[in-house]
Amino acid sequence: MYKCIIIDDEELARGLLTSYISKLDYLELVADYENPIDAIQTLKANTIDLIFLDIQMPNLKGTDFAKMIPATTKIIFTTAYSEYALQGYELNALDYLLKPITFERFLQAVNKLETTEIPNKYTNNTTITIKSGYDLHKIQLQHITHIESDSEYVNFYLEDGKKIMSHQTLKSLEKTLDPNLFMRVHRSFIVNKSKVTSLKGRDLLLSSINIPVSDSYYDKVKKELF
Repeated sequence: MYKCIIIDDEELARGLLTSYISKLDYLELVADYENPIDAIQTLKANTIDLIFLDIQMPNLKGTDFAKMIPATTKIIFTTAYSEYALQGYELNALDYLLKPITFERFLQAVNKLETTEIPNKYTNNTTITIKSGYDLHKIQLQHITHIESDSEYVNFYLEDGKKIMSHQTLKSLEKTLDPNLFMRVHRSFIVNKSKVTSLKGRDLLLSSINIPVSDSYYDKVKKELF
């Protein structure tokens, strides 16, 4: 999950971005500010992966504030003024969003996170935080048996029989999971490798659970799991 903050002096703009972020389970909004100076303490106290940063603000422009931000923190500029686009890209911004921002354009920008490196993506990770509606669930990775796609949602299945539904795609989730622990075996399924007990025909068995294996994944499954 990527931790983010919003810095924008317009309340409506902050509200819109907040609503967009709430739709994506791999984004966690830590805080929002109308003044960049107020965000400094949060940046010092937390590891922030992404900032949605307005450019034209009183007291301190977003482009000036960007120069004070750690290089590991990605920036998506948000502004109503297209003339700032070039300056934004010169500051190595992840993207530049022109207001009014549509959800489709917002999603295009955020998806660029998947092609950038965030340190320690897998190292020592033993848990995953799953956002389901307004709830956050911190789950031990070893307790997940498999994950199933369900249209624009995914279902996490746990050893104790519980199921947690989360609003995200299997494709985006796959890129955040450690490939040493999890494996895609079908367009609709990811399995926990340690839970696999046998392969019968085109079905993987996770104890009493049957998971279909697609033709395109079959050879890889046999090679890596058996």
